[in-house]
Amino acid sequence: MSGISPIRTTPIRPRPAGRWVLAALAALTLAATPAATAAAAAAAPDDPVTLAIAHRSPFSCGKTFYANNWSGGHNPSGSIDWQSYNGDAINGENVRATAAGTATFDDEGATSYGKWVQIVHSDGTRTRYAHLATMVRAPGQTMSVSRGTVIGTVGSTGGSSAPHLHYEQRTASGVVDTSPTVDGVTVFLGQKKAVTSTNGCGGSSNPYTPAEVCGSGFSVIDSAALGTVGRTYLLYNAGNGNNCVVTLKLTNLGTPTAVSAFLEPQGASRTTDSGNFSYYAGPVKRSAPGTCVKWGGSVGSTSYTSPFEHCG
Repeated sequence: MSGISPIRTTPIRPRPAGRWVLAALAALTLAATPAATAAAAAAAPDDPVTLAIAHRSPFSCGKTFYANNWSGGHNPSGSIDWQSYNGDAINGENVRATAAGTATFDDEGATSYGKWVQIVHSDGTRTRYAHLATMVRAPGQTMSVSRGTVIGTVGSTGGSSAPHLHYEQRTASGVVDTSPTVDGVTVFLGQKKAVTSTNGCGGSSNPYTPAEVCGSGFSVIDSAALGTVGRTYLLYNAGNGNNCVVTLKLTNLGTPTAVSAFLEPQGASRTTDSGNFSYYAGPVKRSAPGTCVKWGGSVGSTSYTSPFEHCG
């Protein structure tokens, strides 16, 4: 079992250190010579971790749809088909920018993408949204968008046989990411995952994602809304059989307020992380391969507790 100690001296959560932090420390150490400083500055723009953009779901806050990364026959490979989930029809849903950038609108008629939008983000990476029923600008026009800006609605234009949203994440050079991540959920080639949107929730976006908090190897397998004030997530690491729960705030970001997260394998004790935190509670990690778990959390007075589930 691993998790956060219940005794903490500060509620402020620093962003988990990445490779750019280590590089920065190394650069400070080597800064005694002008040559080292110049070399570090020249290398920085090419660091993909430094330039990474965190994408939200392309739908409104709280909406859940399937993200289907087809393993064969999908063009281009690695693109996502967003489809209806659990009776919630996707046709006609607002499509929102997953991150800020400059949007360009296009219409290929009855072929290929049909009505589609490309957004170029601050680091040069791109996202594409295709088969739209409507767009908020005419073909050929551009506009600056923030994360959450509505750019169109889901439809079935172009080479589409049924309403869905075709979505791509591309590098600055145009290469498709075959394992795109949205709202902290990585959808690998051949996978189909239900993703719940936090795009625009609470009028502000938490800078952290569930997978970032839990760490490498964890993927979201379930989540529950805490009204409009937060969302609690259950993640699983298939490599080691560990579960992880984290609760993200969607309001009062940066201000310490009451937040909690808990995880309870069936037949074992419950582990809880609670306190006044600025962005999230957790991660709460427990090993529970082949065991049902009860999980949940709270933000303020709004809470969620699951039944024992996810027993595989």
